[in-house]
Amino acid sequence: MASEPPKNPPAPSKSAERDAAQQDGFLREVDEALREEQMVDAVKRWAKPVGAAIVIGLVAMGGYMVWDNSKKQAAGEISEKVILALDKVDAGQLDGAAKDLSALSGQGSDGNRAVVAMSLAAIAQEQGKSEEAAKKFAAIAADTSMPKVFRDLATIREVSIRYDAMKPEDVIAKLKPLAVPGNAFFGSAGELLGMAYLDAGKPELAGPLFAQIGNDKNVPESLRKRTRQIASGLGFDGGDDVPSDSPGDPSGAAKDAAAATAKQ
Repeated sequence: MASEPPKNPPAPSKSAERDAAQQDGFLREVDEALREEQMVDAVKRWAKPVGAAIVIGLVAMGGYMVWDNSKKQAAGEISEKVILALDKVDAGQLDGAAKDLSALSGQGSDGNRAVVAMSLAAIAQEQGKSEEAAKKFAAIAADTSMPKVFRDLATIREVSIRYDAMKPEDVIAKLKPLAVPGNAFFGSAGELLGMAYLDAGKPELAGPLFAQIGNDKNVPESLRKRTRQIASGLGFDGGDDVPSDSPGDPSGAAKDAAAATAKQ
């Protein structure tokens, strides 16, 4: 009669467990070695191009820093030269200032270029070269690379020089966009625009505009005083009775008052 098999299989021997553990450890070492070899191969393969890219990046960054620093240094030097030239203008040395500024034309930032161009135009006007000055101001006003504030000022300076030779409607077309409350040159542009309105036979537009200027606290007091006097002569009291409508569309009351004044 055959004996029955044991109900529970015999437990594995300790040597078998040790062999299994060693086998598992060996497989891990092989896997790690393989990964390490792959890493080494990757490093060998990509080290040069990656290193070259890093070096190029560092060189490019260093080059940019040197360029930016030299640019700022050059801009500072140009600014100093402009200031020295303007000091000559203050001292009345117009010829020397013009020579120094001419050498700086077209150099530096847009702001520096604008200051140089405006200064040369102003020097020409100061020297009695009105037409040359007007042409210089006109060129600045037409140069869209110049900061807008300089272009606006150049427009006003050009018109102030050529006013007598210009038609009133041309003056109005140039200055109306600038003669707006809040604009940096509202007072200067508005005064010339008001005079053009009067020359065009439109006192009903000039009166409210002069009154607005006279009542604007951002306008220099000397200009406010002058425009208040003109406004008073046209039936306005320097701003107290200025209509809320724009200068181009005065209220009926303002129009009647200005028209009555014009008939006298």
